[in-house]
Amino acid sequence: MQRDELADFLRRRRQAIRPAEVGLGDGRPRRTAGLRREEVAMLAGMSVDYVVRLEQGRSSQPSTQLLASLARALRLSDDERDHLFHLAGHQPPPAEGPARLARAGLLRMLDLLGDTPAVVLSDLGETLAQNRGALLLSGNQVGLTGHRRYHAYRWFTDPSARAVHPSEDEDRHSRVIVADLRAVAGRRHDDPALADLIARLSAESDDFRRLWAEHEVAVRRFDRKTFVNSRVGPLLMDCETLVTPDLGQMLLVLTPADDDTRERFELLRVLGLQEFPAGV
Repeated sequence: MQRDELADFLRRRRQAIRPAEVGLGDGRPRRTAGLRREEVAMLAGMSVDYVVRLEQGRSSQPSTQLLASLARALRLSDDERDHLFHLAGHQPPPAEGPARLARAGLLRMLDLLGDTPAVVLSDLGETLAQNRGALLLSGNQVGLTGHRRYHAYRWFTDPSARAVHPSEDEDRHSRVIVADLRAVAGRRHDDPALADLIARLSAESDDFRRLWAEHEVAVRRFDRKTFVNSRVGPLLMDCETLVTPDLGQMLLVLTPADDDTRERFELLRVLGLQEFPAGV
């Protein structure tokens, strides 16, 4: 671990970011450019004290999970993220596969969308990043571990994962999820992580096993979903998917499909400020 180099790199990256780039208002006057340490701590989900110790070269070796959070908070490019991992004494995450971090360009697009719900997903359905609007719709899905990090696994093995949608829509969602996973399997037929996910789902879910045997294939590009919300009522959202050239990651953007939903989501956004800090 190169503590002094790591400290210098983190300070300079923090000072190079404008608050508006990560969805934060300017707030009170700033004596220096860039983010404050407490803002980095909030965005990365760690203590301010640890951020201070990192920047002063006094910290213990950060974990790969913590480094991934810092890379997201500081909006590092792929090269900068790899450099961060090397300075901290870790191998960077692979460029391919489900352990990837959200691409820097997609994170910048996520910031530009403001309160419009948006999520960065891997092609296996792991949530790599989400903005506050997406948190309000479906809760925090970043940082899950094991097979639970995949949306398909949660959908078919955890009944609570379906509570965000009406029960009458469950069969359609199940078919869409399986058909999309079939398309991914065609592209990544030799991927052990994908094979393991399919094997676990087949072993644990009769519903998945039945749908998988039907061999339906469809890549998700556009959808319309109803989200159940106990505070404001049903939210009918149009879902547009922007995919990276290698088909490995996607940006899912959700917009209100009608005027009623637009009014309800605006109310939810205001109510949500009481629970989710700005800039998350």
